[in-house]
Amino acid sequence: MTEAWGAALYGQPCRECGFDWSLPADDALHVVGDIADAFEVRLSEATGTERHPDLSWTPTAYVCHVTDNLRIWAERLAGAVDGGDVEVAGYDQDLLARARNYDAVSLSGALWSLRWAADAWTEMVADALDDGVVLEHETRGPQRAEDVARNNTHDACHHLWDVGRILDYAGLRQQNST
Repeated sequence: MTEAWGAALYGQPCRECGFDWSLPADDALHVVGDIADAFEVRLSEATGTERHPDLSWTPTAYVCHVTDNLRIWAERLAGAVDGGDVEVAGYDQDLLARARNYDAVSLSGALWSLRWAADAWTEMVADALDDGVVLEHETRGPQRAEDVARNNTHDACHHLWDVGRILDYAGLRQQNST
């Protein structure tokens, strides 16, 4: 049985953040290419430690997660583009968050890391799109480079939206709306 993902899981558009799953893959490259700036602007008046009662992560933790997700998928695509390795496994984002201790990462360090991850992801997704890469995910089945681009872009945009929810709750959104 294949795991539901993308629009099948979140709706078209995403029921929460409004992400449009028909976004062209080339446009996804631009969105992720600008994501570090979007997070930086959104978090300009924040400490990164703010909390929302319905969310388990802080803004800094969301930045760390987006960074890790982009790096992991760039690494997977590099394996396919450079080595022909198309088999990929899932990962547990909460275990990774605990292992990396997201709550101990500084906001400035997390934003710095996000910029590097977004740049690497953008380069690797462009290569994977050019090569027509199709990954074989252990629970999602075939994942074309286009699917990866949209899935990862949704993840980044959705978590930017989550950060906005946290900042709204903390009373900081007015200065940071984008």
